[in-house]
Amino acid sequence: MRATLAATAAAATTTFTTAATTTAAIAAVVLAAVLPGRAAHGQVGQRVKDTVHNLSASGPGQVRAQSETEVCIFCHTPHGSAGVEPLWNRSVAPGPYLIYQSTSLRAQVGQPTGASKLCLSCHDGTIALGSVLSRPQPIAMAGSDRMPAGPTNLGTDLSDDHPVSFSYASSLAGSSAELVQTAAIPAPVTLDKNGEVQCTSCHEPHDNSYGDFLARPNVAGALCTSCHRPLSWTTSGHATSSALVSPDVASVLEADAASVAQNACKGCHQPHGAAGKPWILHRENISATCVPCHDGTVAGGDVRRELGKPSSHGIVTEGPPGAVGGPYLEGPMVSCADCHDPHAAGSTEGLPAGLPASLARVPGVALNGTALPAIRQEHELCFRCHGDAPARVDLVVSRVIVQPNKRLQFQPTNPSFHPVGNPGANSNVPSLLPPLTTSSVIACGDCHASDDTRRLGGTGPAGPHGSVHDPLLALRCDTLDYSVESPAAYALCYRCHQRDSILGDRSFEEHKKHVVDAMAPCSACHDPHGISSAQGTAQKNSHLINFDRSIVFPNSAGRLEFIDLGTFRGQCYLTCHGEEHNPEEYGNGN
Repeated sequence: MRATLAATAAAATTTFTTAATTTAAIAAVVLAAVLPGRAAHGQVGQRVKDTVHNLSASGPGQVRAQSETEVCIFCHTPHGSAGVEPLWNRSVAPGPYLIYQSTSLRAQVGQPTGASKLCLSCHDGTIALGSVLSRPQPIAMAGSDRMPAGPTNLGTDLSDDHPVSFSYASSLAGSSAELVQTAAIPAPVTLDKNGEVQCTSCHEPHDNSYGDFLARPNVAGALCTSCHRPLSWTTSGHATSSALVSPDVASVLEADAASVAQNACKGCHQPHGAAGKPWILHRENISATCVPCHDGTVAGGDVRRELGKPSSHGIVTEGPPGAVGGPYLEGPMVSCADCHDPHAAGSTEGLPAGLPASLARVPGVALNGTALPAIRQEHELCFRCHGDAPARVDLVVSRVIVQPNKRLQFQPTNPSFHPVGNPGANSNVPSLLPPLTTSSVIACGDCHASDDTRRLGGTGPAGPHGSVHDPLLALRCDTLDYSVESPAAYALCYRCHQRDSILGDRSFEEHKKHVVDAMAPCSACHDPHGISSAQGTAQKNSHLINFDRSIVFPNSAGRLEFIDLGTFRGQCYLTCHGEEHNPEEYGNGN
């Protein structure tokens, strides 16, 4: 009898043990299918009981239960689950949530689904951590019964977090060369069974080997580049720089990653709790994120100082999210990313000859008005703002012919124009300093640049960030009437034009009389950009003639114009400094 009872008990024990083992095995399979982490890919990682996701009394974190000893119960149960994979032991987070938005976002993002909604049942802070379905009463926690305030409590505002619960279908991946094709996403980063990006695409909730429960280390942006592959990123300055990161952002960067290259994406982006929501940035906008490194502490050149100068491309409160990247800019906005692609800057990959690497892959507008995905010449970048887009720059000089569209001022069909994009219209310019000739082409940045730019031998950053010379000129160029002529007063003009030739009257026989004796500035007669063919003519507006109306006035007959009579000859109808020209003829000894 005892033997029979013992055999029966042993059989029952074996049956129960087998059933429990089977249940555990099934649960493990379900978990691996729904939350495929390193274990599912044959990799050995940290056990969940050794992570802060162990909320039992034995857990290593500060958030834990008073006396509960079970580890998995806070998320899973073999019986009486919520009916949601994987054997979910919690109520599903109700929401609704504010969702990440940006016009640069290609995906259609809605309310959280799948694993993301499960993660939020703790991480949105609205449901008690000990509120599990398998217990009639919530498990008592040692401290707060909800997720405490801090970076792990995302709240219900997810607009400052990387978007989740959107389909990463082939159509989305194929819509941009900067997105990795679905089949090429490297394990253990993965999509859910519906092909959607979820929290578990980047986070492995059972293994904290890499910190923040990341599916793989993010040093050098390895996790981010599993899905994002910006063009020219691997050869860009941000991906290759060995400079140490700024203390301003060091606290939120990758552990043990000291250099800009090692931190890569996280040097600028913050996937959760970002201050700059549209692009999940550390700071409230693009420029505020860039400047702390580009103030001379990390990158060469103090851009912060340049932007504080009297004339600058000062950072204006940035416009609508996503405006960056288009060929034209709208609204009163100026940000670093309007001129620089932070993912490509510094790369020479596919860089056209003569274009600074800092301007790699920046969109722009061609001289003919065509939108360009990547500029080929510097002026094509400037035309984004200073061309067909609404003008936002006040004219320094009041002209007879007013044309705020700089693209139209540099057309090769114009009666005259400074040689930006094409050689100028004038074949007789004896004042040009070698190696310049009438076939030479210059760039906007040859005139408009920081006054201590490296282009002129200074130590400041290249480009038109800021200058003491208005309007954003690399060198001084006086425009006020009765300016005393000197090499310094017209240093910008004399950079290309020989002072001795100008004052020696080798092209215009009364240059010295006007500039030195009458103290009229160069700008009194000449418009340094050009005259549109729709507004001027070769007879009246050659040689960049476009009078300053604050200095030059109509004569008694009401005429205010220049007439070109041929090489080095002309007539003026005007009144200047009280002297009437009706006309005054120049050339042939007159």
